Amino acid sequence: MLKRLQEVLHDKRAEGYVDVVVLVLCAVLVLALAMRVLPVFIQKQQLDMFATELVREAEVSGKVGTETNRRAEILQEKTGLAPDISWSESGEIQLNEEVTVTLTLDTEIGLFGEFGSFPITLRSQASGKSEVYWK
Repeated sequence: MLKRLQEVLHDKRAEGYVDVVVLVLCAVLVLALAMRVLPVFIQKQQLDMFATELVREAEVSGKVGTETNRRAEILQEKTGLAPDISWSESGEIQLNEEVTVTLTLDTEIGLFGEFGSFPITLRSQASGKSEVYWK
C-alpha cells in the first residue's frame, strides 16, 4: 500500500489539469479587462460623432448659440454622454470663418469596480467653416 501511495504522489499525469485551470483563469481575466476597456473606446467614438455633429450645426446655422445648444441637448439624450463643451467662437460666424468645438469627458476605467479604477479624460475636437453670409 505504501508503494501504491508513492506511485500516486510521483505520477505526473495530473499536471495538465493545473495548466488548463491556469489558462482558463487567464482567459477569464483578459475577458473581464476587455469588458471594462472596450466601452471606453465606444464612448470615444460617440464623443467624436458628438463633436462632428455639433460643428456641422454651427456651420449650417452660421452661429454658436441657441441652435448649437439645442443640438447638444439632443445629442446628450441620444448618446447618454454629458461632455464639457467649449467653442473657439461665439455668436454669429461669418462665411468661411473657422469654428472649432472641443469636448472633454471624464470617465472611469478599471477592472474591479472602485478597486483598481482610475479616471481618464476623453477629448474630442472638430472644426468647420461657416456656410452663412451675415450682412
